[in-house]
Amino acid sequence: MKTGIYEQIINKIISQRLAELPQEKYYINKKELDKLEASRVISLYLHKTIKTALDLFPDDEKVVKQVELANKIIYLLRDELKDNEFEEDLLTTNKNLLTAVFSKIDNPITDISAYAKKITPETGLTYCELFTGSRTGVSLESELRKEILSSDRIDFLVSFIKWSGIRIFINELQDFTARGGKLRIITTSYMGATDLKAIEFLSGLQNCEIKVSYNTKHERLHAKAYLFYRDSEFHTGYIGSSNLSRSALTDGLEWNIKLTTKEVRQIIEKIQKTFETYWSNPEFEQFDFKKDSTKLIKALKDERATGSDTTSYFFDISPYPFQKEILEKLKVEREVHGRFKNLIVAATGTGKTIISAFDFKEFLSKNPNANLLFVVHRKEILQQALFTYRGILRKNNWGELWVDGIEPSKYNAVFASVQTLNNRLTELKLTSTFYDYIVIDEVHHIAAQSYRPILEKFNPKILLGAEIRLPDAMNRGLLCPFQYFGITDNVDLSKARWERGKYNPSELTRIYTQADFRVRDIIDGITRYVKDLDEVIALGFCVTKEHAEFMAEKFVMAGLKADYLTSDSNTDIRETAKNKLINKEINYLFVVDLYNEGVDIPEINTVLFLRPTESLTIFLQQLGRGLRHSEGKECLTVLDFVANSRQEYDFENKFRALVGKTARNIEKEIQENFPHLPLG
Repeated sequence: MKTGIYEQIINKIISQRLAELPQEKYYINKKELDKLEASRVISLYLHKTIKTALDLFPDDEKVVKQVELANKIIYLLRDELKDNEFEEDLLTTNKNLLTAVFSKIDNPITDISAYAKKITPETGLTYCELFTGSRTGVSLESELRKEILSSDRIDFLVSFIKWSGIRIFINELQDFTARGGKLRIITTSYMGATDLKAIEFLSGLQNCEIKVSYNTKHERLHAKAYLFYRDSEFHTGYIGSSNLSRSALTDGLEWNIKLTTKEVRQIIEKIQKTFETYWSNPEFEQFDFKKDSTKLIKALKDERATGSDTTSYFFDISPYPFQKEILEKLKVEREVHGRFKNLIVAATGTGKTIISAFDFKEFLSKNPNANLLFVVHRKEILQQALFTYRGILRKNNWGELWVDGIEPSKYNAVFASVQTLNNRLTELKLTSTFYDYIVIDEVHHIAAQSYRPILEKFNPKILLGAEIRLPDAMNRGLLCPFQYFGITDNVDLSKARWERGKYNPSELTRIYTQADFRVRDIIDGITRYVKDLDEVIALGFCVTKEHAEFMAEKFVMAGLKADYLTSDSNTDIRETAKNKLINKEINYLFVVDLYNEGVDIPEINTVLFLRPTESLTIFLQQLGRGLRHSEGKECLTVLDFVANSRQEYDFENKFRALVGKTARNIEKEIQENFPHLPLG
């Protein structure tokens, strides 16, 4: 018996072969047949067995004998289960296969027989088939023509639509929709590849609905699916690589598989459900040519444009759909439940500040004289937040900073650091209700002593906090995909000093800065997992200033371009190092208590975890530094150098944060190589 993995029901011959294998030489694994799956597994087994038996009949009267045997099996089922309804499944002995049923009354078709032959796919409606774009066999375009003509309802899902592709099916699509067939199409403005003329033609058809995704930076639809539904329940679907273009449908080396309900009903049903999910997703917008053609033209033009300048933020009149969902939930919390202390939970990089700005914009429209206080602990975050609010409110001079010696001229729209505000709190001549709307960004800091006096002094109408959660954003495609590698760290931390729920920083620094071999292992790990050392734009998270300086020095000695920053580095030094990293004048920037949160460098394509991080929030923030989308960035590479740790150190919560909501045991997820990770 061949070695390998199986999913084989054990019959008599298999059982005998297994018995012949010496147990001391072979590992043999079996599992109990699942009750929910048993009928499918056994019926598939019987299908093969019965087909083999039916083929054994001699050619003379072969079909008659096959029908007789089939009926005997049906009678056996009837008698065994004591169910006379099985008699309805008995086959007639006239050797015929039903191929069509059409009404003759008021039928405009003069030759129904010829018409039935014309619209019936060459590959039939029962068996699956593969189309590979070769010149042999039935062509995909000719088969799709027949599929269109013989269907009652059609769904297309394609990245783009070319006029050259639609032109092949003009007559068929017109005939299909004119007789009442319903056509639904989902497409995108991806790469500007869609032809406006094709969309114009389709939108002019009767009974045709089109939905378009303009958000191709995040919602990259690459699936190609053509689904044909029939009242007879002989549904078919084509899944593969062909978009609606001439080359893809005719002479391109494209692979597409035809699926049928008779062979793989469960797959057809899954395709149908997935399409319905996309159809109801607000990312795909209903298209009306008269109303939306200008928007589509602009989107296609923007996608085709090359070399144009980009900025960090794009402010539209309305938020993205996922942001609208959060704003709606905030509205319900306040208007329905009367709760005005609210928390936004979203992933790093998905625009928590933007959501708060849209929320404040709505609040401001109803309270024109409302005063805002935005509090966070870093100047860079405050600067970005002020820029964001100004963009969304469309007021270039609105709001002021209060940080690092910068004093506001007025207090009615202030973006303040918690340190500055705390130092000046006692001398502020402001009442508890002066601020109507207060935002605490990175709300996990709110428990800190520095935030309490602020919350005790002010009593706003709305208090809004922001916190992070990763999996939902990954599933929505809002963040860059990442590949996470846990690399063995030969440093032993199992006996390192543990104080107040975390490793002692000085102890870690001593261990790390005395381990030159660890630097070698880190460089070896980078060399192994990244594609090009010269293309790396990496942040390395260190435990102390001494550790960061040590890492930068050792990397430079190894011939790599590196530098380091700490929270003590002044603004000019930080900005210079940031620009050097973006421009690849350096490839590695080692940091301490910096770039954990709020500061965007979308170009980062590698994150190095060089120290244990006890805080789950900080771990996600550090990971989030590399999850911003950036042009030409396929995915983020995450290298986590995992040492032999103390029992107190919690790996489980980090992995659970990556996996998201799941009832499964994280240990089981690890053993099975994380089958339930979010998309990306």
